Amino acid sequence: MPRKATPLTDSAIKVAKPLDKPYKLTDGQGLYLEVMPGGSKLWRLKYRYADKEKRLALGAYPAVPLQKARQRRTEAREQLANGIDPGEQKKADKQAQRATGQTFETLAREWFAYNAPRWAESTRYKAKLYLENDLIPGIGARPVKAITRPDLVELVRKVEARGTLNAAGKIRQWLHQIFRFGLASGMVDNNPATDLDVVAAPAKAARHHPHVSFAELPELLGKIDSTRISTLTRCAIRLLVLTAVRPGELRTAPWSEFDLDSATWTIPKERMKARRPHVVPLPRQAVAILRSLEAISGSYPLLFPGQQSSERPMSENTINKALRLMGYEGRQTGHGFRHLLSTELNGRGYNRDWIERQLAHGDADEIRDTYNHATYLEQRREMMQAWADSIDAICSGGNVVSIKRKA
Repeated sequence: MPRKATPLTDSAIKVAKPLDKPYKLTDGQGLYLEVMPGGSKLWRLKYRYADKEKRLALGAYPAVPLQKARQRRTEAREQLANGIDPGEQKKADKQAQRATGQTFETLAREWFAYNAPRWAESTRYKAKLYLENDLIPGIGARPVKAITRPDLVELVRKVEARGTLNAAGKIRQWLHQIFRFGLASGMVDNNPATDLDVVAAPAKAARHHPHVSFAELPELLGKIDSTRISTLTRCAIRLLVLTAVRPGELRTAPWSEFDLDSATWTIPKERMKARRPHVVPLPRQAVAILRSLEAISGSYPLLFPGQQSSERPMSENTINKALRLMGYEGRQTGHGFRHLLSTELNGRGYNRDWIERQLAHGDADEIRDTYNHATYLEQRREMMQAWADSIDAICSGGNVVSIKRKA
């Protein structure tokens, strides 16, 4: 028969001194105290479950005194008698306790921290904006398990009531993703953010970004110089006209992306909406503007540093505000220059693929888009130089020749 362990006493535990290596003081029925070299004394329970030997931590002495440790041993042995692994049960209890006290804000911030490194800068910025302005102020303090679908419907309807239906749609998407993350991490048992689109406010008629006609462009460019706006803003508007990039791609551009000697701007995939790199050929007129910009912002990382901090880009409202000051509210936006170029170059008969690639659009045919890796850089370089020259020509009163280029 195995020798029966002599039960521990409080006095024996108190006088136990640390040694160079951990050692055990046994109490019996699997319970023992492990004395560590650093002086801590930890209660352990050795047990078998499913033919495997396991250990269960029961706390540290003296926070857990001898009688309390024995009580926990008894509870664990009762669980074993009922076919329950006490170690796994302890993990489940901890998880449940954590989930019960978890607020939506905690879950949302964990979700953001997990996904932010995988997102483009623009996506990180917008997700953070929605979190701080709508989601966290609305339901951040609530226990995440107590949030119901009606709660989320109420939150989204408040956003819809402001007339910002696009923002409401994005918030529905973010909520769905946040609760999916909560499901995967064990924080919630269901996703109350499903099917929120069923009760969404009806979408407004599609509103395209307004833009002037090509014939009106000389007047617009003339007003750039007569309106009281900063030199950086003037340059930004002219570069949008000459390159047709998205305003966000331009205002957040670092100097490191530009090779002025080869007249090329290479935007990495992390900054692109389609998550693939985009090479922008720069006509001579755009290079001249960039050369002049070097004297203003060339010593900073960003092409268009913000007014408050050179480490942050120009505000996303700056260009549209300038266009409003010029008298073009409702007639032209920064994004509208892309529509202007598309309309005009398609009208001149240029190859559609060249134009779509210049605009960094994907192909509507998903299979074709997947396998069409052509960038048409040289064709686009010639096309964009002709575009810039035609702007110079119409601004000086000359005629613009319609060029048919298909091949």
